[in-house]
Amino acid sequence: MDRLNYDHLLYFWVVAREGSVAKAAERLRLAQPTLSGQIRKLETSLGGPLFERLGRRLQLTELGTVVLPFADEIFTLGQELLDTVRSRPGDRPQRLTIGLADVVTKSVAHRLILPLMTPPGRIHVFVREDSPENLLLALVAHDLDILILDSPPGPHEGMRLFSRLLGESDVILMAAPDLARRYRRRFPQSLDGAPFIMPGRSTGLRRALEQWFDRHGIQPRVVGTFDDSALVMVFGRSGSGIFAVPSVVEHDVRLQHGVARVGKPEGVQEQLYIVSVQRRFRNPAAIALMTHARDDLFG
Repeated sequence: MDRLNYDHLLYFWVVAREGSVAKAAERLRLAQPTLSGQIRKLETSLGGPLFERLGRRLQLTELGTVVLPFADEIFTLGQELLDTVRSRPGDRPQRLTIGLADVVTKSVAHRLILPLMTPPGRIHVFVREDSPENLLLALVAHDLDILILDSPPGPHEGMRLFSRLLGESDVILMAAPDLARRYRRRFPQSLDGAPFIMPGRSTGLRRALEQWFDRHGIQPRVVGTFDDSALVMVFGRSGSGIFAVPSVVEHDVRLQHGVARVGKPEGVQEQLYIVSVQRRFRNPAAIALMTHARDDLFG
């Protein structure tokens, strides 16, 4: 029976992640000729080359793109095994590193993640906020366990990504009180020409709002476009324009920012997705987050 040499597979995996033999050799503390020789042995056992050189860079061959996702799953699962053993009751707390898209409303993120931190010390949560593009790169590099995005990611070169809908919420349009009273009359036709603060162009909410405006023949006056949902709130409460928030946190946003409802755009929803490099979510903290989202936050 053919047997896979997992040391050779590990060397391939590190080279693929680092992008060069030199960097991988430094990380593995091996001589470059030794590392190259081990990769060639793996290629011989698999029946073809795994890398091809493109200028100064190494690029995966067709065979390499087939092998890499399996290597990712094998060594990620191995790391999970170590983390699980090391996080047994009485030892260190569970860890969950979350990549949070900057477009996600902060009140939603707070309500989604807070139950993981109760009681304190049970789960150690690390949250990194950034653009979806940068977060996807960090996920592929295994610097993050999961991502929380507002739309499922597209195909990523050399990596299988798996996404699942966490939940969806209707959307409410809000503004500073004076502005809300003015544009609440004759809603939604009143929004034609109204000052509006829009989410970033690449977001699912932006696309849903634009489609709703088109259906109603409305052309708001866009006064600002922000990828960061926190900036949308800051400018919205100052009276700069009308903005959209998920209905599940309307009450929280009203109390925190002193704003009021303008109206509800029927049919417009904001969605949240959880994304991983694993087909099955094995981290207990990630599973707890999904359960809370389904049963409590969006249930």
